[in-house]
Amino acid sequence: MYVLNRVRKVFSRVFSEMRWYSIVLALLFYGFTSWGLLNLAGEHDLLDSGNFVYWLVVTGSTVGYGDLSPSTELGKYIVSFYVIPLGLSIFAMVLGRIATWVSMQWQKGVKGLKPLSTENHVLVIGWNGQRTIQLLNLLLKERAETDYQPDIVLCAKADIDNPMPDKIEFVKVSSFNSNAEMDRACVAQASVIVMDNEEDDVTMTTALYCSKRNQDGHLIAYFKDESLVELLQTHCPNVECTPSLAVEMLAKSAFDPGSSLLQYDLLTVQDGQAQFSIEVPKELPSLRVEDVFLALKRKYDATFIGFLPPERPATVNLNPQLDEPLKPGYKLFYIAQQRIKQFDWQALSATSA
Repeated sequence: MYVLNRVRKVFSRVFSEMRWYSIVLALLFYGFTSWGLLNLAGEHDLLDSGNFVYWLVVTGSTVGYGDLSPSTELGKYIVSFYVIPLGLSIFAMVLGRIATWVSMQWQKGVKGLKPLSTENHVLVIGWNGQRTIQLLNLLLKERAETDYQPDIVLCAKADIDNPMPDKIEFVKVSSFNSNAEMDRACVAQASVIVMDNEEDDVTMTTALYCSKRNQDGHLIAYFKDESLVELLQTHCPNVECTPSLAVEMLAKSAFDPGSSLLQYDLLTVQDGQAQFSIEVPKELPSLRVEDVFLALKRKYDATFIGFLPPERPATVNLNPQLDEPLKPGYKLFYIAQQRIKQFDWQALSATSA
């Protein structure tokens, strides 16, 4: 009696947890016992090596095609009171385990607990509620207008679920400086990293960490305190720092009414004109500002506003002279209704020559 109780407890523990090995053990037990009972009943046609597995699956799942069936009276009783009832139980257990596993994987994705496998993606680090939602929407809008469609990944410490499970990936971490956790967001493989946290000191430490882990990507950090911008760029010149400009926009609008509306229109991608950039291809000869200015306006109804030389990545040359040279690798900024996806550089260089 003691042995039977021990066996019952072991079986109860093994099968109540419904682990994969429990299901495999149940299937093996079901198959061997069914084969043994049918062999005792003389159902040799059902036990043929090519028929038994097929018949057992069809019968145990109650599909019942009817092409194979027991012929002896004992065999019919065995199938009615053992094969079918036990098969239904195991079939339900398998379906339940699969459904549970799928649900757990989906929940891990929504809660940001799954490691990602992506590269050249846009990684947003930090959570600021509605402001982050707006940022993600703008990134999705910008991505829709480009030929390259990178994944957008949100990495946050806040206790939230994925705010856009059908549009972005989400990774939840406890620290932005942990290699093990940040590797789940593929921080070293990101092409763009945007850092925007509630506290500037968190943004500072995150920027220092990301600058060390990802030296080839485009790193952007947002600060409320403008004094931290110079400090970070001293240590990490490859990080593009964006200070808060709300006060400056208010002061500008006080003497130049409509300035804040102008800035908003240039920054947003929802309506009106917006500011975009394009890089001069490496294989082209040096161009002039006048050539680019006229080509953009005549062919694309766009306005050239300035350029950024790679040797001075923190200095934008706005409203340059018409005879200023624009060398390969320069980043050009323009205002247009939408991004220019296919720019005819060859025609432009021929005109310049």
